[in-house]
Amino acid sequence: ICESELLGQGRSGSGEWNLVLDAGRSVCRGIDVVRNKIKMFAQQKVTLPKGRHKIIILDEADSMTDGAQQALRRIMEIYSRTTRFALACNASDKIIEPIQSRCAMLRYSKLTDGQILARLQEVVEKEHLAVSDDGLEAVIFTAQGDMRQALNNLQSTNSGFGYINSENVFKVCDEPHPLLVKGMLGHCVDSNIDEAYKVVEQLWALGYSPEDIIGNIFRVCKTYQMAEYLKLEFIKEIGFTHMRVAEGVNSLLQMAGLLGRLCSKTAPPAAS
Repeated sequence: ICESELLGQGRSGSGEWNLVLDAGRSVCRGIDVVRNKIKMFAQQKVTLPKGRHKIIILDEADSMTDGAQQALRRIMEIYSRTTRFALACNASDKIIEPIQSRCAMLRYSKLTDGQILARLQEVVEKEHLAVSDDGLEAVIFTAQGDMRQALNNLQSTNSGFGYINSENVFKVCDEPHPLLVKGMLGHCVDSNIDEAYKVVEQLWALGYSPEDIIGNIFRVCKTYQMAEYLKLEFIKEIGFTHMRVAEGVNSLLQMAGLLGRLCSKTAPPAAS
């Protein structure tokens, strides 16, 4: 791998100077921009100390057309001695192989809950927000590792209610409350399908879509305290149901079927 170029991949949410060209997503998509703006910048002769190079930064490079990427590949080859390229993308599979092979790949995973919590606490302190501990936990839950989403949810809840607690956060984000989902999973662990179905029926009556419900069931199940083998069985069944819901089979009956299968995992064997 040639380390003179970088290709950074990560979730969405991460001026032109003499030595640095920052080509944002709004301007770098087409081949004309590559042939004109980027190529002209790479051609500029600038006196720099030994070992220093011009830098071209392309944000969301995966939105570029194939033609633009092919043109960029050629520019990277020609001006590799004087210019370094940094590409950021959400999906590296949308970057053509010749560019990938010329770059050192840096992959960024989702932020941890601890990292998001530290930043939220800093914002809360500086902005003097009224917030509860369960409110911050709710913001982190809804963010799913996305700092931008976490800050948006924090701001929206504060603007709407003036106080950030779990109830207000889930009202703003319009997601099924994880405590309800947790209770439903508890009923499934106890093989109490009647009580589990009442919870799903309640969420359905509140207008939540099957995608919202099944998504939160999965996220709550990952952290639910149960035997490891049982958790794996639950996640497998939830995954199968999620696949069917994504294919369009998204009725209440589908959710009831999931509860039946989950309860069957913990039900005692029938007497012979």
